[in-house]
Amino acid sequence: MPRWWEKAVVYQIYPRSFADSDGDGSGDLQGIRQHLDHLSDLGVDALWMSPICPSPDVDWGYDVSDYTDIHTDFGTLDDFDELVRDAHARGLKVVLDLVPNHTSIEHPWFRQHPERYVWADEIPNNWLSVFGNGAWSRDEETGRYYLHSFFPEQPDLDWGNPDVGPAIGDAMRFWFERGADGFRVDALSRIGKDPALRDDPQATEPPVLPLPDEYARLKHVHSRNYANVEERLAVLRKAAGDKLLVGEVFLPTSELPRYLRHIDLAFAFELMFARWDPEEIARILGEGWRGLAWTLSNHDFSRVASRLGEENVRLAATLTLTLPGPAFVYQGDEIGLRDGPEADPPHDRRGRDAARHAMQWTPDPLGGFTTGTPWLPPIDPEERNVADQRRDPGSLLNLYRELIRLRRDMPLELELLGVDDGVLSYRRGDFTIALNFSGEERPNHFPGAVVLASHPTAPGKVQPYGAVVVAS
Repeated sequence: MPRWWEKAVVYQIYPRSFADSDGDGSGDLQGIRQHLDHLSDLGVDALWMSPICPSPDVDWGYDVSDYTDIHTDFGTLDDFDELVRDAHARGLKVVLDLVPNHTSIEHPWFRQHPERYVWADEIPNNWLSVFGNGAWSRDEETGRYYLHSFFPEQPDLDWGNPDVGPAIGDAMRFWFERGADGFRVDALSRIGKDPALRDDPQATEPPVLPLPDEYARLKHVHSRNYANVEERLAVLRKAAGDKLLVGEVFLPTSELPRYLRHIDLAFAFELMFARWDPEEIARILGEGWRGLAWTLSNHDFSRVASRLGEENVRLAATLTLTLPGPAFVYQGDEIGLRDGPEADPPHDRRGRDAARHAMQWTPDPLGGFTTGTPWLPPIDPEERNVADQRRDPGSLLNLYRELIRLRRDMPLELELLGVDDGVLSYRRGDFTIALNFSGEERPNHFPGAVVLASHPTAPGKVQPYGAVVVAS
């Protein structure tokens, strides 16, 4: 029996920036609830919310201080229950964010259950934090050193301790009992670490996926993605049962099979960071697609419109939404939101404010996001917003709607047809997709009716940075 996520479109919500229901300038659960009709109108199957649990917000929710409650900025458990009820009534699944590798240093476990974390009397190795500098910090209270793969305020849990997996499993079941349909699992490769804490060797070649320069100088074979990751994934699988687990593994696709033996999906970051080149994308697609979740944007990286250029947003949408398997759409990409300026002073210590600006619902100066002072303001609501694009048949928003509707008719298969003069093409059953990566008009060689075009186009043509879907 097909599982609901096999052809799903999942809409990522960054709750602080989606919709503010009470005028305090910060998005919340009731704001999401008030805009569920937008998701239904778009045609998505599920929503994924970035972390909503209590947190001191050093890393904006990815430093969890309580796995089984709601951050007061976002509302209450009752608000969550109402949101789930209303989403399910519309046929929308609800996916949450799970952070199993680390907690906030303010989580009660850090003092009450220190044995659940990784400690050493002296710095034992050369492991690095991906956020900069060494991965060990001294705890002033005990005089010992604790491991943190990210900020010092995010101590790593010790998955070698037999209490850690069951404690995370209890948290998962708490949300499943309240109606959650699955989890996006953060930093998943990091729960697998060498128990001997051996040094990571020097890297001998550049990383496949982008990494900070200092971090890329090591090959992280002991500090993450260690062989024991599979036994730890099995703990998550047992707790999830038949609920969705999609992993943020951040490894090359070739290293994902061991994860996909236990989780349902893993994000295909190689596609997200590929050169915007049809030959390169064809190479990635040719390596396989089963178990991969497609996305070109999220809350951690530059938006599609800024990273690839506004001329490519329709091409990018068509690529993402015509590939087999599930696709994830980051809030605002459906109207072409661009990166905004970093706040002054910055909210995020890693410079990720740019991709987290407020959603733009209406053309008024605050974009319909809030009646107060937004934590990160809208960028250009008068130029792009949901209300105006909903009324415009040729808008990017309506292209997303058409693509999502059309992809439901496509079978779960992919036949690559190759690249010809800058045009990448592939077949999905009776549908052929032609994607023109060049800045010039190209001929459409495929017979049949054009059932979707990313741009107005003459018969037999594909527009620059455009795409067509042909039904035979």
